[in-house]
Amino acid sequence: MRHTKPKFNNVKSKKASSFHEFARSTNDAWDIDDEEDEEFLGTFNTTSSIQNQVPTIYIYLSVITSYFYLCAPHSVRSTLQKQQSLPVRPIIPLVARISDQNASGAPPMTVREKSRLDKFRQLLASPNTDLEELRKHSWSGIPREVRPITWRLLSGYLPANKERRELVLKRKREEYFRFIEQYYHSRTDEHYKDTYRQIHIDIPRTNPLIPLFQQPAVQEVFERILFIWAIRHPASGYVQGINDLVTPFFVVFLSEFVTEDMENFEVAALPLETQRNIEADSFWCMSKLLDGIQDNYTFAQPGIQNKVKALEELVSRIDEDIHNHFKRYEVEYLQFAFRWMNNLLMRELPLRCTIRLWDTYQAEAEGFSHFHLYVCAAFLIEWRKEILSMVDFQGLLMLLQNLPTIHWGNEEVGLLLAEAYRLKYMFADAPSHYKR
Repeated sequence: MRHTKPKFNNVKSKKASSFHEFARSTNDAWDIDDEEDEEFLGTFNTTSSIQNQVPTIYIYLSVITSYFYLCAPHSVRSTLQKQQSLPVRPIIPLVARISDQNASGAPPMTVREKSRLDKFRQLLASPNTDLEELRKHSWSGIPREVRPITWRLLSGYLPANKERRELVLKRKREEYFRFIEQYYHSRTDEHYKDTYRQIHIDIPRTNPLIPLFQQPAVQEVFERILFIWAIRHPASGYVQGINDLVTPFFVVFLSEFVTEDMENFEVAALPLETQRNIEADSFWCMSKLLDGIQDNYTFAQPGIQNKVKALEELVSRIDEDIHNHFKRYEVEYLQFAFRWMNNLLMRELPLRCTIRLWDTYQAEAEGFSHFHLYVCAAFLIEWRKEILSMVDFQGLLMLLQNLPTIHWGNEEVGLLLAEAYRLKYMFADAPSHYKR
């Protein structure tokens, strides 16, 4: 590495006891630019070296960016908004597969599972699907076989009336590709080139160890979806983190055509019309999701700031020990929970768990915008023992930024959601309970 590269201080030699000590030990890291970033990451050429190096890099970037963003003057914040960040997604072994745990090599479907699937099919076959009933059954998870159509309905993309669905799909898919014809060529225009460049840089970093997302055909789909969404939503434009939100929709709609080994499936082998339909449906469903949380991504991201503050207030009431532990070691909630809100916990959970989580979010009223707060609180409390065992700032941040969920599945997500529901029941209708 040439001498112009930043030299990371050895934070392991002397543990940082507070955020300010840690910030001082990594202050030269701000000098990395995009080109250096790519070369810097190129030096990690083995899995073991990545696993050894990423945690420190991951912490300094996430911590310093989120902490100083709100504290910095306006001119600095503007620079930070445009600044290219390092690829900071945690290193996830390939054992963390996309598929549902029971998708392959599993025992035959149980009587209960078959009964649930039959109930879904009955609801979906009705001339006018009862959406409230569909939400009630979806809350505890949607069978893989009917998840694509159920997500389209619960997101508001498809109408409840069965006869109208094909017509609506045809119209919306054509509308999306008219947007492509009308706007996509402008990605090289002066006004939009920075937006497109940021998207182009971020896409390869989306699930970097899953071959599916490294295919050129898939990356081009994501680039089109994100660019069209950004220019049609100028109030926020593209913000890092939105790229993650495409992946669950893409995987679920792809699952209609792929039953096994989705991680290595060549999307380009599908008929072109099928590829186009998956792309358009992913765009519209992601758009529906973002319509409910767009203040998370407007300037200064006020929605996220408010949600992080609400999380802090909630945790201070439900687990004072954790709250005081953070205060003692100068851990700010923004330093870890900013990403939890920005990426809807997608960087904390395997993708299969995110998909199961989103079954419930789409079934729950204001699931993405409101219920997510209680899921985050339950998620934090899940690691109570580990958190309280850490007695220095750096150790706490390393834990909170790399929580060991790699082997989580439907059972763990189900327990998390049950605890989140309990918290919501206790606190949502009595907000004074979590305000000091």
